[in-house]
Amino acid sequence: MTRLGGTILALIVLAAIGFASMVSFGPNVPQPFPMKTAATRATPPSAELASEAALAIPVAGVTPDRLTDTWGVSRSGGARAHEAIDIMAPTGTPVTAAGPGRVEKLFNSDAGGTTLYVRSPDRAWSHYYAHLAGYAPGLHEGMAVERGTLLGFVGDTGNAGADNTHLHFAIARMRSGDDWHQGEPVNPYPLLAGSAVRR
Repeated sequence: MTRLGGTILALIVLAAIGFASMVSFGPNVPQPFPMKTAATRATPPSAELASEAALAIPVAGVTPDRLTDTWGVSRSGGARAHEAIDIMAPTGTPVTAAGPGRVEKLFNSDAGGTTLYVRSPDRAWSHYYAHLAGYAPGLHEGMAVERGTLLGFVGDTGNAGADNTHLHFAIARMRSGDDWHQGEPVNPYPLLAGSAVRR
């Protein structure tokens, strides 16, 4: 065999090995829990989102065409990915409940500023609202809310940046025993942008 022939044969063998590595043989071994990747968080099974299908856009006056999918955008110089969407609006714009539930936590943090968490009635979902200018009068932990209940007002508290007024809105799929700040983040953009619920 000539040197050229040997080189061609080696390239064919390498190509065959590369092709074989891309093909899955045999049954897949199920994982005990879903892998925590951006892809699985962004596109969860639709059946699991049945209770979230009727979410309303939680900022008054914002229509689906004004939403931007900021899920996964780099933050802190690439140190983390954005696991929410930012809904831009002027200071003081009413923030309303995207869905029914119960106010589980009112919280103030360096990152989120004035925030709150609402847990769905079946406790399977958590909705997180951050950078608020303030809460609605009378809002308190344990309070039951309906879709459209006034929760607070758009602001720039926490690390939003001065005059960068928006609502940081996140949702998480909760497992039994998950506390208010836990859960598996899910991209809310497809649920809000495709929502049939209008106010």
